[in-house]
Amino acid sequence: MTRVENRLKAYYKSAVVPAMIKEMGYKNALECPKVEKVIVNRGLGDCKDNSQSFNKAVEELAAITGQKPVVTTAKKSIANFKVRQGMKVGAKVTLRGDHMYEFLDKLMSIALPRLRDFQGVNPKAFDGKGNYALGLTEQLVFPEISYEKIDKIRGLDIVIVTSAKTDKEAKLLLDLLGMPFRK
Repeated sequence: MTRVENRLKAYYKSAVVPAMIKEMGYKNALECPKVEKVIVNRGLGDCKDNSQSFNKAVEELAAITGQKPVVTTAKKSIANFKVRQGMKVGAKVTLRGDHMYEFLDKLMSIALPRLRDFQGVNPKAFDGKGNYALGLTEQLVFPEISYEKIDKIRGLDIVIVTSAKTDKEAKLLLDLLGMPFRK
């Protein structure tokens, strides 16, 4: 049984790598930066007391990413937020390989254009080391989530980790992959 290569991964190999070599003057295709992993995080401190709501939010994250999330716990007790050490406060998923390319393809071609009044993502949300962070305010932009089945609109944070050494290289990489940056 042969496996079909992901659309975005094939596009990266056929179009993005040659364009980056031409633009940045790399001597070898292996010098080109690539997307190493995508981390999808969701803070769920608002439903720390309601385990049913917490489980539903974790299931939504699993449906969006196609992978089982890891539940994160509080490292310290904070009395002002009524959080004790070890309490469940969020969930995260780290995507690599084909899952990562499938998620990025879905994010850039389906989810982001479905945002209301979408003008593009912030081109300045890089961290100085070539990683890009993006926050979504609602989970409804993903096709796996049905409006009737959610109990509350919650956002999620997405961090795209690249092997780029500078923000300029990372922006060019994401731009060539199809990330809709604001002008």
